[in-house]
Amino acid sequence: MRASATARRSLLRRTGLAACALLLTGCSAGEAQQPTTITFFQFKGEAVAYFEELARQFEVQNPDVRVVVDNVPDPETALRTRLVKEDVPDVLTLNANGTFGELASAGVFADFAGSAALEDVNPAYAEIVQELGAGSEGAVNGVPFAANAGGVLYNEELFAEHGVAVPQTWDELIAAARTFEDRGVTPFYGTLADAWTGQAPLAPIVPQTTPEDFWEQRFAGETTFQEAWPEAAGKLAELFEHTQPDPVATGYEDGTAAFARGESAMLLLGNYAVPQIRSFEPGFTIGSFALPATNDPAQTVLVSGVDVVITAGADTEHPEEVRRFVEFLMQPEVVQDYAEEQTAVPTLEGLSNDDPALTGIQPYIDQERIVGFFDHQFIPAVPLGPLLQQYLIDGDREAFLTSLDESWDEVATRRSWGLGAVESR
Repeated sequence: MRASATARRSLLRRTGLAACALLLTGCSAGEAQQPTTITFFQFKGEAVAYFEELARQFEVQNPDVRVVVDNVPDPETALRTRLVKEDVPDVLTLNANGTFGELASAGVFADFAGSAALEDVNPAYAEIVQELGAGSEGAVNGVPFAANAGGVLYNEELFAEHGVAVPQTWDELIAAARTFEDRGVTPFYGTLADAWTGQAPLAPIVPQTTPEDFWEQRFAGETTFQEAWPEAAGKLAELFEHTQPDPVATGYEDGTAAFARGESAMLLLGNYAVPQIRSFEPGFTIGSFALPATNDPAQTVLVSGVDVVITAGADTEHPEEVRRFVEFLMQPEVVQDYAEEQTAVPTLEGLSNDDPALTGIQPYIDQERIVGFFDHQFIPAVPLGPLLQQYLIDGDREAFLTSLDESWDEVATRRSWGLGAVESR
């Protein structure tokens, strides 16, 4: 049986006190050597206190190292500013997205391939990080620390009350939506006032309805969104036929609050929304399932990305201290504790999060039936969110796909890393 998060924290604190006692004993024999200072660039606003506590625990266990934690409100801008000044932090937490891939490909981050820190990481998550971009062939420029997953959140009590089973196919998903409508229950609560939320349900539909090598083909100019995405776009629009009236009038915060009040059976968002929903104290159990986009359950995959990746500057002046700190952060009890506190998916093999909001997707993680978030292939210059928002307002699929192709073709050559580094370049 796994120890509780509270018990683990207590154990770490006891270990820290013991190390502190040893430090004091050592100091009595002579003057202590000044510790080496390393910088820890931390992007996750929801976990500021958590990582600061970890840094202090590491210092107690490693009295020769001082960790300066730099929590920043706009991490990508702050990091780029530091890079211009050639001031790369020693250790960093980042979101494993397109920006991470760009910087990794530019040689900013260290290579962890073959390192102890990466040894127990689920290979599917390591591959997601690697495919975003790498500084050299075979390099893995970050260690996956915590993952998130997109799919469907649902009200378990409403499903039980109306005798609706968790859908295993696309037809079953639509049938469930119609059943709820017939019973006077809103199936999905749309939150399109925040344009990015339209990307959430599209993320699992795309890999199940397009060729496996679609992105390589698109970067190479061998296919288009008009050719490959009609089914995905059509199914996305069909989902939004089963929301509350005018989903564009409601944003993420109001939509999660409405779901918490029991005003819809499902929410087309991932586990990252669970802490927000729970802040409204729902009176039901939040469950989750992978969104099936076909009628073959064997084709269903879980869209899951690395929400927190730990990396280090490629040219840090303190490689030994950095190695120790990264390995400290990747201890199973640390990864597990963070996952439970943040309702996240642990990235180490053999670990799982027993939170009811995650148990429905765990089999996909165990079986490595995982694909990354498709929007990480877009650079910010492509207005994906606004284009999706407009499409889900007017329903003009042809205009949406045409605009997407035009925007992509205007800026695609700027993405020359990861899957964008095609041979035709």
